[in-house]
Amino acid sequence: MEMNSVNWHSRGYLPHYDSMELYQSITFRLADSLPQRILKNLEEDLKILGVDKLDYQRRNLIDKYLDMGCGCCALKNQQMAKVMKESLIRFDNERYQLIAWCIMPNHVHALLKPKIGLAKIIQSWRSYTGRWAFRNNAKYELGITADSKRFWMRDYWDRYIRSEKHFYSVLDYIHENPVKAGLCKAPENWKWSSAFEE
Repeated sequence: MEMNSVNWHSRGYLPHYDSMELYQSITFRLADSLPQRILKNLEEDLKILGVDKLDYQRRNLIDKYLDMGCGCCALKNQQMAKVMKESLIRFDNERYQLIAWCIMPNHVHALLKPKIGLAKIIQSWRSYTGRWAFRNNAKYELGITADSKRFWMRDYWDRYIRSEKHFYSVLDYIHENPVKAGLCKAPENWKWSSAFEE
């Protein structure tokens, strides 16, 4: 498929490709999920690894640090995870076709085919859940520090699906993430995932 340059955009650090013709892999994280000391370590690790395939290496290291469970990990709270799940599935088959999803303690993965702009989809998920997290005293119950002004990191990471092989690789990654992070023994055991077997 030919890439349309009109569909590329950026709000600062990360470039995004927004198309309703392609499946998208999305990751977004809590604002405190990568503390400054971790980001500093990440940059040091990347210097050692060199510049070849820098984006790929950066993504792998970010995934590794996210899976360490840094920050308040508010999404491990059962009520917060439930609100996040409801937000993800609420507009399935209306605003997007949701293929797979997984709510980790400090980040969320989704595989979907958008029917509206990707930024609008993610904004609706994050604004709804962010408002819920900051209602009354909920932020204290969730372990969010008193001086926190944001629940979610401002940007998100997305990657359009390039092939059938890539599609299934992303699907497996999303469902295997809780196992890889040591949160459960099998994907179907993680309650906050589309792989969960009730």
